[in-house]
Amino acid sequence: MKRVVLDARRLLCPMPVIRVQDRVAGLSPGTELEAVCTDPGVLNDIPAWCRVNGHTVVETRTEGDEYIVVIRVEPTG
Repeated sequence: MKRVVLDARRLLCPMPVIRVQDRVAGLSPGTELEAVCTDPGVLNDIPAWCRVNGHTVVETRTEGDEYIVVIRVEPTG
């Protein structure tokens, strides 16, 4: 399975979600996107975006001052 890393460090809401949305638009279903962020709000915001848009949250974790959300791109339509 392919995994792509998105660096969204030093971005504040809503920019991490917008960057995730833009990146997901160019990815194939089944691809995992790992968003590395410094805004703790992403632990709620990205999963909420996934629920609305039909993608799957694989993992959320905190590593020091960074917040990582891994999502799986699901087919749309």
